[in-house]
Amino acid sequence: MDSKQAGGASVAMEPGPGRLAHWLVPGWKRALTTIGMLGAATALGAVLVFLTQTLLARELGPDDYGLFASSLATVTMIAPLAGFGLTQFRLKVYGIEGWAAARWLRPSLRFTTGTTIAALAIIVFWALFVAPDADTRFDLLVLTPVVLSILAIDLMSNRLRLEDRYGQMASWQLAIPASRFVVALALLLVPTLTGRFVSISYALISLALVGFALPQLRGMIRGEIDLRGHGPRVDIPAPTQPPRVAEVWSQAWMYGMVAVLYPVFFQISTILLKYLAGDAYAGIYSIALAIMTAIYLIPATIYQKFLLSKLHRWAAHDQPKFWLVYKRGNLGMFLLGLAVSASLVVVAPFVVPRVFGHAYAGVTTILMILAICPPIRFLSTAMGSALLTDHHMRYRVYAMAWATGVAIVLNAALIPFFHEVGAAWATVAAETVLLLGTWHGVRHFHRAKGMHS
Repeated sequence: MDSKQAGGASVAMEPGPGRLAHWLVPGWKRALTTIGMLGAATALGAVLVFLTQTLLARELGPDDYGLFASSLATVTMIAPLAGFGLTQFRLKVYGIEGWAAARWLRPSLRFTTGTTIAALAIIVFWALFVAPDADTRFDLLVLTPVVLSILAIDLMSNRLRLEDRYGQMASWQLAIPASRFVVALALLLVPTLTGRFVSISYALISLALVGFALPQLRGMIRGEIDLRGHGPRVDIPAPTQPPRVAEVWSQAWMYGMVAVLYPVFFQISTILLKYLAGDAYAGIYSIALAIMTAIYLIPATIYQKFLLSKLHRWAAHDQPKFWLVYKRGNLGMFLLGLAVSASLVVVAPFVVPRVFGHAYAGVTTILMILAICPPIRFLSTAMGSALLTDHHMRYRVYAMAWATGVAIVLNAALIPFFHEVGAAWATVAAETVLLLGTWHGVRHFHRAKGMHS
């Protein structure tokens, strides 16, 4: 490769051993070590999720498992309303303002409280007035604490990212899958336990995690944070007029829209299968979706857990490095996605029947269709990193809104006729729309800078 300009930075490519080092981003050894550690924790979490889903599916059967899985999907779809993108907003303001970003803490707390109450109210309303039967109503009401645990883990991860404490962040990320795996083991050891036991156990786990997180979260609210990347702590005089909640909303709403739209985009197939086809179809599809969720943890680990806070900082203070990471990330993630897809096509037909049994034979067919998605998702995640900063974020909102709309319309149109296969093809189409929308947003907004995705 010849010498090129990457966002204004000259990157010389030399022969010999130095060539690879020059191609990589400065500090790549430490970055790879951190990503490796996060990757190991993510892989362990993915294995635990897979084992949990396997045990629950085999012990409960397609109907009961579909009931539970669709109820959990509904709650997790609504959960991002709690906080409404505030954690992403915090990464942005700390990346730009450094220690001065502490001024946003108290209005952020009020904002989080209000949005959390709204999320819980929506789930209760759904359970009482939308749920089709008493069993669904029970699961939805019992699972409402899951909203609080997702919020607590998100806030804890937010703090630990800013402090570069990735080891502890990995431990917190493992808390939910590890504890849920224990519940699945209990179901295996005591076959008389039912899906209601699983729902109640998930709720108790959620409340316990919130209790463990509260001391750390109280410290964060008081500004007790060991911020990295901005030099030693600086005492910033308190502003004469602190930001209001309305200002938090005006800054955070775009991040909130993406946070809310994504679970709708990703979970709507399972939910519509329940309401349009039945619990058994929802149960079969949710197994395939759980496997894809584990796969999608790979780009999430690299971009959401490791790079996100750094991207905000580089976008504000080191543009050449930002665009260097962006360009190299696009190519690397696409190639990695292709490798994952090939592995899925080879492995799934042999593994799925042996692990899940005859009752879930349809999972293999779904996975053969969804195997198209990894290179699309990996590339859209990498490309979307250029739309996480400043007012670029609106283009990511547009892309996610279009993709979510396509997912809803196609699922509603295809599921009544093709059931889980229709849901799978609707997902492929929606992932493609998300990639095209993200590409269009990056190309449109950065054309003036000479950047081409």
